[in-house]
Amino acid sequence: MALVSMKEMLQEAKQEGYAVGQFNMNGLEFAQAFLLAAEEEQAPIILASSDRLVDYLGGFKTVAVMVNALMEELNITVPVALHLDHGMSVDRCKQAIDAGYTSVMIDGSHSPIDENIAMTREVVTYAKEKGVSVEAEVGTVGGQEDGMVGGIQYADIDECVRIVGETGIDALAAALGSVHGPYQGEPKLGFDEMKEISEKTAAPLVLHGGSGIPLHQLHRAIELGHAKVNVNTENIQAWTASVRKTLADNPDVYEPRLILLPAIEAVKEAAKTKMKEFKTSGRA
Repeated sequence: MALVSMKEMLQEAKQEGYAVGQFNMNGLEFAQAFLLAAEEEQAPIILASSDRLVDYLGGFKTVAVMVNALMEELNITVPVALHLDHGMSVDRCKQAIDAGYTSVMIDGSHSPIDENIAMTREVVTYAKEKGVSVEAEVGTVGGQEDGMVGGIQYADIDECVRIVGETGIDALAAALGSVHGPYQGEPKLGFDEMKEISEKTAAPLVLHGGSGIPLHQLHRAIELGHAKVNVNTENIQAWTASVRKTLADNPDVYEPRLILLPAIEAVKEAAKTKMKEFKTSGRA
């Protein structure tokens, strides 16, 4: 199956009351683990590369070719979108689209709303011609991940309405209390604001910082319009725990394959757990 945009999968998810998981790739093995998990769960999936890791992964073209080749080699039949997470500029989003990404996020959240809208509109215009979906962000998701550090700044409802209405984006990341990386204590999400933004924009919402959110809060966020949930930290933690255990239990092992195969399996199982929690399993 060819890569698809995330527009239709998110519209269906919002209508049916589940969320599609975005799983961030930190290397070839992560992509393999996520694709296998999606196929086993028969779940649509969004594979993403954070813009801050693209060069580490070999560049936009390398990532796109790798994902397409893996899908063919693994006989993947479920819908897969290849997404640029936290695109740092209009030009970076265009590079991703030209390389074969089927979805991009332009992150203008740190700019004034007029600049954010202008950047987003330019990306949408370019993307729509190629059938690529676009996500934008209003407010600031806190925490630290992939070298990105930030404090929480709640999304302004009027700004959310503006950016959806003036740009034609396919998904809106409205910052409402979630953070990147591990949480310190239990998250406190803004459910009242969530409900109002969902009703006023009618756009599929995106929950960044989906790792570590209690299940009851997660399901409430999905009920209130979140059709996409981003997960990275829990997968990295599963990977690291597996590698540490393998090395500790087998001090004489040095062959990468023997170290990485258990880690791939650990990430796959972690992803499958999230797909079940998001109610995505069996939706392909």
